[in-house]
Amino acid sequence: MPGKSIYVEQDEKFQGSSPQWWYEQFWIEARPSRVRRRRWIAGVGAVAGLLLAMRFALSPVLMAPLGAAVAAGGDLLLVWWDHESTAVWRGKRRGEVRTGKLLRRGLRRRGYNVLDGRAVPGETSIDHLVIGPGGVWLVDNEAWGPDVYIARYGDKLFFEEKSGSSVAKGLTDAAATMSELLSRESGVEVTVRPLLAVHGGKLFTPGGPRGVVVAEGLILAYPRVAPRVVLAGGDAGYDARQVETLTRTAARILRRVF
Repeated sequence: MPGKSIYVEQDEKFQGSSPQWWYEQFWIEARPSRVRRRRWIAGVGAVAGLLLAMRFALSPVLMAPLGAAVAAGGDLLLVWWDHESTAVWRGKRRGEVRTGKLLRRGLRRRGYNVLDGRAVPGETSIDHLVIGPGGVWLVDNEAWGPDVYIARYGDKLFFEEKSGSSVAKGLTDAAATMSELLSRESGVEVTVRPLLAVHGGKLFTPGGPRGVVVAEGLILAYPRVAPRVVLAGGDAGYDARQVETLTRTAARILRRVF
């Protein structure tokens, strides 16, 4: 996005406006080209429909418009999904709301509880605390532009050319504090694991799991992947009574911030 790199001299036309504003302007300006492309795609779909009609002795009058509609609709869906993936970064949606819904949908039936908007004493506030049979997770949300690469190089976390160590340290420190506090107050030995739900950006791990980056003690994942990360990474083996004890203890000792 404009104004992104610290190594490239800034163009005057990009000064005074946010990357989100320019993204919206470019999106609006690109509409005619998207429409032209969709017409071509619809034409290809119509031809494919005719070929299928000839191959399987179907009605060309039906298959040609059907093929065009399917092809154009598919392109429209992909374009909508690409734009919608930036909604949190653009300020159109709240990341903690989306992630909270996904966590509950994917984890509640597995015996997990989700506490939203809690302040860890002496540390930063967190968006979600997930407690279940597999363990306890501290989940936070951050949003980046659609062309920002988030990756691990060696053992270090990077957002484009910028170090992500401060982000990782903030969440790992909060998780460590939460582990000590919950263990002491509940009487159950707890190790809280930190997870950052990434809205936008491109998570990049060569040869690793898709949609997940692990670096500096922190797991980063797309919100839709977060429930699977929690289920796959939990091996605490808490029973229902321990889960209830930890949930009640966390609700008592952590101040709610939203």
